[in-house]
Amino acid sequence: MLDQFLDTYSQFGIDTFFLLVILVALEAVLSADNAIALASISKGLTESKLQRQALNLGLIVAFVLRMALILTATWVIQFWQFELLGAIYLLWLVFQHFTSTSEEEGENREARFANIWQAIPVIALTDLAFSLDSVTTAIAISDQTWIILTGATLGIVMLRFMAGLFILWLEEFVHLENAGYITVGFVGIRLLLKVVDKSLVPPQWLVVSMIALVFLWGFSERTVVELKESEVSEVIEGQQPEIGIKVTEQEAQKSEI
Repeated sequence: MLDQFLDTYSQFGIDTFFLLVILVALEAVLSADNAIALASISKGLTESKLQRQALNLGLIVAFVLRMALILTATWVIQFWQFELLGAIYLLWLVFQHFTSTSEEEGENREARFANIWQAIPVIALTDLAFSLDSVTTAIAISDQTWIILTGATLGIVMLRFMAGLFILWLEEFVHLENAGYITVGFVGIRLLLKVVDKSLVPPQWLVVSMIALVFLWGFSERTVVELKESEVSEVIEGQQPEIGIKVTEQEAQKSEI
């Protein structure tokens, strides 16, 4: 009796552990594009403090929506309209990003939201659209709801951490934001193909490989800010007040020398 109990407990513990590891790993891989999209959205607020608050509150709402999606997943997956709406929303985000980049080149595109209450629903809805794909994948791996809920909880914590990093990295790497939105497009197209014909959906390993390659390109070039000595002196003298580059006092002293 004791041996049977220990064997059952051991098997339960091992299976549960590996399922959680797989689910969290999937969340990490599938959330990279989600994280960069949320980071880009939060940068629509000009102050870093407001960006953090929008992410925190937005992901709290997103967490509630995720839990509701998981608990109703067996009902939701019966309706292809949900995936169609998610696909359209994600592809709209991609279209909006690339068209605004070309149309507003040279202008400040960061002030998209007047306050955090405008950014929070956008963050929550974006995560929900991504969750339509990840939750379906999680259900295919395990039919134990509590394991999926635990994996989603860990995933949302990881997503907040990753989004915070991407906010910093978006300033550091030239192609990262575009790379992120390209992968968002992959997810949108994948959802759309599931609606049209599930046989057209590429395998998960191919999607992950494509996302990895795009992100390698995204991290391939750092942002380099260089000023010629004449430009530095012009900024110091106030001739180019809107050049958008901050010059430290040490740089000013060097230029005067």
